[in-house]
Amino acid sequence: MTAPAGRALGDFLRSRRERLTPELVGLPPRPRRRTAGLRREEVAELADIGIDWYVRLEQGRAVTPSTATIDALAGALRLDETEHAHLRTLARRPARPAFVRERAPEGSARLVHGLARPAYLTGRRWDVLAVNAAAAELFTGIDRLPPGDRNVLVYLLLTPMARDLLGDGWAEQARHATAQFRAAFDLWAPDAAFTGLATRLRRGSPEFGRWWEHHDIAQGGAGGKVLGGRAYDYATFQANEDPGLRLTVYTPR
Repeated sequence: MTAPAGRALGDFLRSRRERLTPELVGLPPRPRRRTAGLRREEVAELADIGIDWYVRLEQGRAVTPSTATIDALAGALRLDETEHAHLRTLARRPARPAFVRERAPEGSARLVHGLARPAYLTGRRWDVLAVNAAAAELFTGIDRLPPGDRNVLVYLLLTPMARDLLGDGWAEQARHATAQFRAAFDLWAPDAAFTGLATRLRRGSPEFGRWWEHHDIAQGGAGGKVLGGRAYDYATFQANEDPGLRLTVYTPR
């Protein structure tokens, strides 16, 4: 029987397997390959685990891999640190209640609105829970979206304002945001709030649909962007009231 948590783990393993070739992992090339990537038995061999066990993992069946098995698979699939951490999280993912859009805690909301620099507070699904006047001016129109559409992914991928704001850098930023959302999505799917948002983004953005199939993941933190022709640095912080909420602050260079 396929479990929701196992399905996310299996999908991720499959996506990483399909991007590799025997040559990349030190195996001799083998003829008659009908599909791209390594075969399941090759991954099992590299990780020194049984093929039946690996097949069960990739099929999302109800199995619980040990930390040693996960680490061995990370090595076999040539995962980077972010991907390795994601695989560990998927392997131990607990059952979750249905997602409910968060509300901005009073203290965090006051902080956001009290900052002179552009700042906003987002939730686990990248919903925008609070945005100050400077951020509303920088991210034109984000505060005028219907309440249910105040979401970073919706703004970035489905509105012309975001493309105008980011210019030539739009594709890079949008693809990175897609990879960040994918990391969160894997932890929550098949929750309807996450699958519904992903479906909407696929329908409204051909680029998102192509990037989504790659199953790339990324983590947030700090970095730089060019917005409206001006360079900004940004940093992201967890909220004390709820570590799942993130405060993002932009500073012009």
